[in-house]
Amino acid sequence: MLDQLQEIETQTLRRLESITDSETLAQLFRLVLGDKGTLKMILRSLGQLPADQRPAVGQRANEVRIKLEEAFAAREEVIRAQELDRNLAEGAIDVTLPGRRLPMGRIHPANQALREITAIWAEMGFQVFRSPDVETDDNNFTLLNMPPHHPARDMWSTFFTTQEGVILRTHTSPGQIHAMRAFAPEPIRVILPGMCYRYEQVSVRHEMQFNQVEGLAIGPGIRFTDLKGTMAAFARRFYGQDRQVRFRASHFPFTEPSMEVDVECILCDGGGCPVCKHTGWLEIAGSGMVHPVVLRNGGYDPAKVSGFAFGMGVERSVMLKHGIQDIRVFWGNDLRLLEQF
Repeated sequence: MLDQLQEIETQTLRRLESITDSETLAQLFRLVLGDKGTLKMILRSLGQLPADQRPAVGQRANEVRIKLEEAFAAREEVIRAQELDRNLAEGAIDVTLPGRRLPMGRIHPANQALREITAIWAEMGFQVFRSPDVETDDNNFTLLNMPPHHPARDMWSTFFTTQEGVILRTHTSPGQIHAMRAFAPEPIRVILPGMCYRYEQVSVRHEMQFNQVEGLAIGPGIRFTDLKGTMAAFARRFYGQDRQVRFRASHFPFTEPSMEVDVECILCDGGGCPVCKHTGWLEIAGSGMVHPVVLRNGGYDPAKVSGFAFGMGVERSVMLKHGIQDIRVFWGNDLRLLEQF
């Protein structure tokens, strides 16, 4: 059997030198080192040898196996290099062709809308002012004309933290205080984009985490008609010149008078659907004239200046503009949706 192993080694090495293609090399590998190859058959038959011959034959068989595996690997590397040279020479590989494009990530539809909204307000003379997501109870409520235990606080379902007096902001309105104290007593026109958090039941129309854009304009002689004209101008730029806009009286503790801005529902063209609660209209913003108490808390004299403020949900604006019927898809990470933007 030792002579047989030597013969397998000698003959295989000789044949390897003459092989020039991968297919023939693979066939020889299967014939010698495959599961049913000659060398494997010898290793499986060791149990039939006398006990005193098994160690020597087994050792020699493993030596041959290792040597042949190394020889096959070396020959395979040579053959691959030769085949590559032949393919290049024959034009099988055109290195002048452009490579495959790598899949690129996309901007989330909410972020796209946020950029578009910011650009529109910038064209209208508003600058971006950033405010923190984690707020104090005073900035989020008290300084916005909602003292402790005021029933208006129930309008927002608040996420509290373990630190007393520190919460996740329920709206971007506390940014008004930061902006006013940064610029008072000078006139200002700012928007405050950012994330808001509310402990709400998630539904088709409501999420517990969402983007919002706050707006604030303060200066001498600013009137309610300025607010209506500004909101109408934004709606025409964002939703289209032909889209209908309406204003409804409302109440917010930090504005007086207050109103909500609605746009004709794009999903049903005003006919009524679950998203617009079958009214034909979808709210895009709450707004109003800044309350004198809030102006004082921000460092302004309400006897000398006035101002208006508004807040709009970004995701809801995207739903209205693109016909999306469920706000929950924005956090679903479903590529079938995201790849459309």
